Amino acid sequence: MLYGREREQAAVADLLAEARNGRSGVLLLRGEPGIGKTALLDGAVASAGETFRVIRAAGVEYEAELPFAGLSLLLAPWLDRLDALPGPQRHALEAAFGLAEGQPAVPANRLLVGLAVLGLLAELASDQPLLCVLDDVQWLDRASLDALLLAARRLQAEGVALLLAARTGGGAPDLPATGFPQLQLAPLAEPDAVRLLHHRVGADLPAAVRDRLLAEAAGNPLALTELPVTANQPSPVSTSDGGLPLTSRLLITFHGQVTGLPAATQTLLLVAAAEENGELDVVLPAAAALGVGAEQLAPAEQSGLVSVTTDRRIVFRHPLLRAAILQRAPHHQRLTVHRAIGEALPEGDRRTWHLALAATAPDADLADALERTAVRAEARGGHGGAAAAYERAARLTPDRDGATRRLVLAAEASTEEGKLEQAEALADQAAARTDSVLAHALLDHVRATAHFWRGAYPTAYRLLLDAADAADTAIGAPHAARMLFQAFHAAWYVGEEPVAAVLDRLAALPLAADDPLTPLARHLPAAVLPALGRPAAAPPAVRDTAAAARKAGAETPADLVQLCGATLILGRDDETAELAAELVAEARAKGAVGVMPTVQFFLAEAELFHGRHRDAEVTATEALALARATGQHQWVSQLTALLAYLAALDGAADRCTDLAAEALATTGRQTAAPAPGLPWAHWALALSDLGHGRAAAAADRLHTLTTGQYRHHVSATRAVPDLVEAAVRLGTPERAAEPYERFARWTAAADRPWAEALRLRCQALLGPDELAESAYRAALDLHEPAHRPFEQARTALLYGEWLRRSRRRTDARPHLTAALETFERLAAHPWAARARTELTATGTTAPTPPPAGTPQSTLTPQELQITRLAAQGLTNRDIAAQLFLSPRTVAHHLYKAYPKLGITSRTALPTTL
Repeated sequence: MLYGREREQAAVADLLAEARNGRSGVLLLRGEPGIGKTALLDGAVASAGETFRVIRAAGVEYEAELPFAGLSLLLAPWLDRLDALPGPQRHALEAAFGLAEGQPAVPANRLLVGLAVLGLLAELASDQPLLCVLDDVQWLDRASLDALLLAARRLQAEGVALLLAARTGGGAPDLPATGFPQLQLAPLAEPDAVRLLHHRVGADLPAAVRDRLLAEAAGNPLALTELPVTANQPSPVSTSDGGLPLTSRLLITFHGQVTGLPAATQTLLLVAAAEENGELDVVLPAAAALGVGAEQLAPAEQSGLVSVTTDRRIVFRHPLLRAAILQRAPHHQRLTVHRAIGEALPEGDRRTWHLALAATAPDADLADALERTAVRAEARGGHGGAAAAYERAARLTPDRDGATRRLVLAAEASTEEGKLEQAEALADQAAARTDSVLAHALLDHVRATAHFWRGAYPTAYRLLLDAADAADTAIGAPHAARMLFQAFHAAWYVGEEPVAAVLDRLAALPLAADDPLTPLARHLPAAVLPALGRPAAAPPAVRDTAAAARKAGAETPADLVQLCGATLILGRDDETAELAAELVAEARAKGAVGVMPTVQFFLAEAELFHGRHRDAEVTATEALALARATGQHQWVSQLTALLAYLAALDGAADRCTDLAAEALATTGRQTAAPAPGLPWAHWALALSDLGHGRAAAAADRLHTLTTGQYRHHVSATRAVPDLVEAAVRLGTPERAAEPYERFARWTAAADRPWAEALRLRCQALLGPDELAESAYRAALDLHEPAHRPFEQARTALLYGEWLRRSRRRTDARPHLTAALETFERLAAHPWAARARTELTATGTTAPTPPPAGTPQSTLTPQELQITRLAAQGLTNRDIAAQLFLSPRTVAHHLYKAYPKLGITSRTALPTTL
């Protein structure tokens, strides 16, 4: 019986009802210890009945450093369903659980594990709704938590109800932002607290005792249940302002309950509390080694403190009881228990950890074993567990240099895990112990990464340059090159001069011809320096660079993704489109979900620049969903800003404004730096202003963008023609003079006909007027073979406007008509309206606007993407594997798409799309 939880029970009931109807959902319950979270979970399981398949697990504090331990508890009984998953996802989950031999997993593999979790949950829900219950989420190991959060964010139409509970306060770690619906459980109101207390001890409790219990419990259900045990004793704590927190009072209560048991039973309970899984087959041998027999468990069972499950596990009545037992034990007794547990366990990571927790002095063999544990954790993507193992190994390492080396490894693993403060603390600790140039280079790399993620790009840039110099001397050019690639990323947000400085150093590195990094290290300066107005040899075709890198050993899309961005910088958009499409297909096949948002951002840019606006929207929408699911804040900002630009093209001013605001607010972890998507967001807002006739606002935004810190960014470079148009409309062409000169140098370096066409359009606008017509005509001639319809139509529109103002209405009409037709086909509504107005002003009747949209235009980007794949003959399972969705979600989107397209089955798709 639950008292005072009607609101929470209704929310759980709604979650279950949605799952029964095939719609997935997530609900997170949060609250202090004892507030009733587990009771609500128990109620949900009872309500689910036989209608649902139920799977359940809980985080274990002492397994928080073991990668995928929590996930294994949840899913291990269902591994016989793994064959239903796509190959890469199946292999990732098998590797996470240590079920398969093969290549070590890379850090991003935990993302693929998350997709595998999504697939397995969908498979378990394929024949009946699924209720997945997870208690004590705050204690899940980070690898399991990341995988589960990714799966939860991708749930759509599988019929899965995911119900989570997490403790707040009391030293529990904070959860990362989830974005899920959540309920914060408040203390019970006094009438409900009284009802619960009467249910626990009866209504005849003396008023003074009742009032004291109500005051001490403060509406906490567990306290109302446990404190009456000591109701007839003097209050153990004061209830004044100086009293202990409620959690401490509960711990004291549990102390008292345990103290009344036989000493041998107390020892056995300590072993069970320290052995994270409560496995009888481990607890009893460990207790026996301490002189305690199995019969000593009976008093604890009879008192209701513990129970033994059918799978031979000891379960404590409440997690705080376990904490109380561990807290009350003397330090030397805990050491003895950990040693006994370690010796009772078979060889493996758990044995190593317990023996390490028991160690009181340096132990070289144990330190070596811990390092092996750390290496295995890293191979499975468990960088947090690896960091803890390396750090503990350092403490147990007898020699100073060996301990320092392990501290460096711990700092690097903490960085990979995103624990920036911990990484910096470990780096400082290691740096104080050594004068090694190599060690300091590696530690500067750690510090630089922390500064980069906080948005302190200048500091990160300087540290990385120094680290690269030291690494080149101490380790060699390949390691220095890796640091310089990261320095390039930091410099990109600092300014042109730092970018050029990094590229100069990269070009000068003495890399071996057969090094996998060499092709990219040579291509990047050649592609970017000319775009900055610096001399450099012309870069080879990107396909040749990619082929050379693959031949030298570059194996994954992540090894080549930077090439996509480099080719865009110099205007080789066609090469970007080709390589990015190839890398996206490869990433889909390999399940490399972590790199997908990056590659798809570059692909969407290339599609946009080629006038394929709908394709760009489909690509960017999928990438944004993946970036959000995988916590890649940089690409969430960039992709949201790119979608804002597409909304500006469509004339959806409110949507553009909302998306731009979201992009500018998405800055990532612990950073006060401008959002990565700022340049694209400002261009989007400026384009919206320009499209709706607000030339002054557009000019202000564009002038800041094209002359400021980010003027070398792709979006800032491509925005210069818009600035020229806005400034000329305002009668202030001088505002665009300097950006135009830079743009002219860029177009010369790019050496692309479409880029020269844009420069000629700018020249025609800037004057002199007597040269405008020849510039417009030359621009249109260059546009013709370039297959960039939007920019060609804008040039035709501006030329038509110029002709009309020159009283050459007849000459203007064909150009304005062509522009109008293109804008309408591209759904560029503000420009279509402007072209229609101009055409009417020539004295002719503009064509009737087309209907609001084609059937295809009514589809969401995800529906369009799915229907396109279905039209190619792919099954729902094939489509799900490609798009990292569940087959039921694919079926759901097809079901919604058919009526919009006016068809009833997939067989009609090839002739409809």
